[in-house]
Amino acid sequence: MNRLPLVLAALCLGMTGCAAFTNEVPGGGDGLRVVTAFYPLQFVTERVAGDHADVVNLTQPGSEPHDLGLSLAQTAAVITADLVVYEKGVQAAVDGAVEQADGVPTVEAGSVAGLEPISHDGHDDVQHDDQHDSPGGEEPSDLGDLDPHFWLDPLKLAKVADAVADELVQADPEHSDDFRANAAALNQELTALDEDYSAGLEGCLRDTIVVSHNAFGYLGRYGLYIEPILGLSPDAEPTPADLARLQQLIDDEGITTVFGERLVSQKTAQSLADDMGVTTEILDPIEGLGSETAEDDYLSLMRDNLAALREANQCP
Repeated sequence: MNRLPLVLAALCLGMTGCAAFTNEVPGGGDGLRVVTAFYPLQFVTERVAGDHADVVNLTQPGSEPHDLGLSLAQTAAVITADLVVYEKGVQAAVDGAVEQADGVPTVEAGSVAGLEPISHDGHDDVQHDDQHDSPGGEEPSDLGDLDPHFWLDPLKLAKVADAVADELVQADPEHSDDFRANAAALNQELTALDEDYSAGLEGCLRDTIVVSHNAFGYLGRYGLYIEPILGLSPDAEPTPADLARLQQLIDDEGITTVFGERLVSQKTAQSLADDMGVTTEILDPIEGLGSETAEDDYLSLMRDNLAALREANQCP
């Protein structure tokens, strides 16, 4: 029996205007129901689950995951799920719903993947992010000095795929062989992607990239030095000292490209590039899909990123 309408009705009891929320109830089948928090987790879960689960993603296309607020229907979906795949500390609303979902199995992707400290120019730099994130000094997540963007390392994302497969096997043993086979096939693709990055970024003329915000630290394992204009929050404003340092870096290193992003304003990256007479290109943190990338997936976007990095750094 699908418990979601019953839980939704209970949440709405005594409130007005709840009829609108019943139209937001995601999914509707009687099979396995899995809820994911944002796009990279949705991608992995859909690939591993195949046709054996209804996968519901909480962050809508075109939305910034950090800004997510949950409707009653979405909260009910978490509470009644057979499995929730999320990253603790990234989305407070999801964390709260998971706490309410007592007994619902979860995959906490950050713990599975193994988060690493935030890095800046090859060094741990929590102070940079403390000073230059959102107004009032607030962190965009509750992860302290850990970088949440683990999925930009394909091998870390592969660990999450294995963990999702383990939980799906527990929830639906009848299809365990399919879940294991799907996870193994995805791991092969992620391993090939990792190898392409290692080979594709070897012997480049430059090894430093200037990016809009500090979301790309996991690319450092391929020999890149990441210079963010902003800290973890893409909505902050750079200080004059930050801009002066980056202008000098662009001159010293002969950098030809400043990388912006799709889901947030490119104004800061464009302004720096214009001041320095260099170009701007997109480097996608792959936090979600948008109108321009609706036909893409994680693998194609990662390969687009690799092509952009190779061109910017003049790789052989």
